[in-house]
Amino acid sequence: MTMAMDYSDISILDEPVEEEIIPNPTISVSEASDTYGKFVVGPLEPGYGVTLGNPMRRVLYNSLPGAAITWVKIENILHEYMTVENVKEEVSEILLNIKNIRIRSETESETPAKLRLEVKGRDDGPVLVTAGNIMPSADYNVVNPEQHIATLDSPDAELVVELNIGHGKGYKIADSSDGLAIGTIPIDSVFTPVRKVNYTIEQTRVGHRTDFEELILEVWTDGSTLPIEAVAEASNMLVNQFFLFANVEKAAAEGSEGISLEIPAENYNMIVEELELSSRTLNCLKRAGLNKVGEVMEKSREELLEIRNFGEKSYTELYDKFRELDILPDHMDPEKIGSVEANEESNIDLDINGT
Repeated sequence: MTMAMDYSDISILDEPVEEEIIPNPTISVSEASDTYGKFVVGPLEPGYGVTLGNPMRRVLYNSLPGAAITWVKIENILHEYMTVENVKEEVSEILLNIKNIRIRSETESETPAKLRLEVKGRDDGPVLVTAGNIMPSADYNVVNPEQHIATLDSPDAELVVELNIGHGKGYKIADSSDGLAIGTIPIDSVFTPVRKVNYTIEQTRVGHRTDFEELILEVWTDGSTLPIEAVAEASNMLVNQFFLFANVEKAAAEGSEGISLEIPAENYNMIVEELELSSRTLNCLKRAGLNKVGEVMEKSREELLEIRNFGEKSYTELYDKFRELDILPDHMDPEKIGSVEANEESNIDLDINGT
């Protein structure tokens, strides 16, 4: 007996539905040293390798701050075309050697500082003067002490140099029109700690798709900043700039005046769990839909106290945590609020007195 099969519900056009593949990008450090770092980011959607790599390269080259020698004073020398007695190198060559000295700042202050070099000749032969002969400083370290500066070829030779340390970004060409005193010789200043940046994009596979991308970023520094630190700082700069676009709806509501980024992006995007608050305070914030630290910072004291079960004790805990992390916003700082109110009262008095 032959049984008939019913194929009426089967279509030759039916195909299995492909599940959408959503990449989950990660970053890994492939190689790391004091002067070289290799970073791998992926998998990325097609086209995002260039989107991320190009701005990172530009910021790493041009926007990272650093310290460098901006001018020098050489004893008994008025300009770069003179010669130092009993010194093998001409002044112009000495200046080029000094330009290659790399400086690492050990302080957050950007106030210009002075370093000093004093070396005398010896009877037992020529003396090689290097960056390691610069007198030690608590605020600045010489990254490449082996850097050659000059050669003293006589026991009577003496080289005394005062070096000015300045702060800046990128590269600054020496400018003799800066109003410097006679005998002060400006030199080209290399502030950026990054020597070279390179990125490449390779294809990578996720599931059955082979069109995803992998970004390989290589960074070389002069040793004054670690490559990992340079990449992190450049990333934060870009995040702060792009974060403005996240507020485009608020900007539209503000009108033509727009808004400014009052809260740094790295603080705004912290999740509230990172504050390590008590369970009661944390649950109050979460129930109110405040999942990011920036969202909490935008609230006034009155708005926070209106949250259910969020009382003075919770507010004090939050205030203390912000102050401990040094991210206390101005509208929560009693000292700054007091100074603003005092200024407003002063302005009112001036208006009343008609002056």
